[in-house]
Amino acid sequence: MSTDLAEHHDELRAVAREVLAVARRRGSGEEPPPLDDQTLAAAGWLGLEAPEALEGAGATLAEVAVILHEMGRSPVCSGYLGSAVLGVGTLNLLEPTDARDELLRQVAAGAVRAAVGVPTGDDVVGPAAPSFRLESDGRRLRLHGHAAFVPDATDADRLLLLARGPASTLVVVAVEPTGSGLRVVEQQVLDRTRNLGEISAEGVEVAEGSVWRFAADPETSACRLLDRAALAIACDSLGLAEAMMEATVAYAGVRHQFGRPIGSFQAVQHACADMLVQVMVSRELVGTAVELLGGEQPDGGRAVSMAKSHVCAMAVDVVGKAMQLHGGIGYTWESGVHVYLKRAVLNRSLFGSPTAHRKRLGQRYLGGVSASSED
Repeated sequence: MSTDLAEHHDELRAVAREVLAVARRRGSGEEPPPLDDQTLAAAGWLGLEAPEALEGAGATLAEVAVILHEMGRSPVCSGYLGSAVLGVGTLNLLEPTDARDELLRQVAAGAVRAAVGVPTGDDVVGPAAPSFRLESDGRRLRLHGHAAFVPDATDADRLLLLARGPASTLVVVAVEPTGSGLRVVEQQVLDRTRNLGEISAEGVEVAEGSVWRFAADPETSACRLLDRAALAIACDSLGLAEAMMEATVAYAGVRHQFGRPIGSFQAVQHACADMLVQVMVSRELVGTAVELLGGEQPDGGRAVSMAKSHVCAMAVDVVGKAMQLHGGIGYTWESGVHVYLKRAVLNRSLFGSPTAHRKRLGQRYLGGVSASSED
């Protein structure tokens, strides 16, 4: 990374921490602190990747990763993942049209909130298998399908649904959430900082102009979208693991037991050192994945699976260890450790479990072995 770019990211990170700190102070009790779209738009985060011609910042995935990382460090309830990360990311992959450009402009300005209906479980790993299908009876196009645990679906003004069309081509169908035959309901999860919804479509009539095509190869573009979602969760998990590690080290320096700081005990020192090693490895994996996927490199998907599988499993271990090292207070509501633990556990499963991503990596290497043996 160039010095100028590193300085730019440092400035972006500092601003993000300040904005999130203000939002965190507004939270209290059971409800997570909110971060509304107006604040996100004013900070310029919603339009980071939108083209400058459409009133965006014309930035890259690297800048979005900085924001995601900081949101992991200070969990808040916002529509950033669904609308900006996935919504803008999807729109950028589509062929430019007047309708697409207008929606992209509105999402970047915070006037419209979008949600993207794609697989969110282990089926996200590997060849794109959309949750929806578009059928034609010769006169009308009708949408069928179901997607669960879609980020920010219940608050969305527009739904972008990945579907396989009548000619088996992957497309994105843009629909209103209030359309006839379309059902969007909230799904309750332990992590109160996430807003997840279930989208069901039963014969929803779709206009030809609402079917948007990818600018590049549809299969490759859809895979990039799913990898993008998995990487976003990995960035978030890295941030929350870092925050818990730092909080634990600070606590170990002030909490006294037997007349001395608990950080002076070798067992605590070893535990903190293990947390640091895990976080440092995760930083490298996430950084590599952001660079390769953002640069549209061939190994981007492999790097994402390496990051998602390791970082999300690591985050659960680190937060669990942080709760243990905090002692009794770590299990109380006031400590706030539970917020990070719930988010880490959900992140581990969202957009592919570590097992699913490792299976993807294993299939790649097994394919390489088979090819070598045939030679």
